[in-house]
Amino acid sequence: MDAGLAFGKVLRERRKYAKLSQEQLALEAGIQRNYVSLIERGINQPTITTIFKLAAALQCQPSVLIANVEAVLQT
Repeated sequence: MDAGLAFGKVLRERRKYAKLSQEQLALEAGIQRNYVSLIERGINQPTITTIFKLAAALQCQPSVLIANVEAVLQT
């Protein structure tokens, strides 16, 4: 699995765990809803700034998101 797909999978899992819709997450992170969808599907890859915004909206550390991506890539 490539890193973009892994990040999308982790983001979707975290978003669902937080009981947020894509629209709610986008609003909290200050990004477009369709961009969340593109990231989750692995079509677009977020910038470091976007990763920090998404992490803040999900109330976790950016490093946790990246660690989760690493775990997915190692399986």
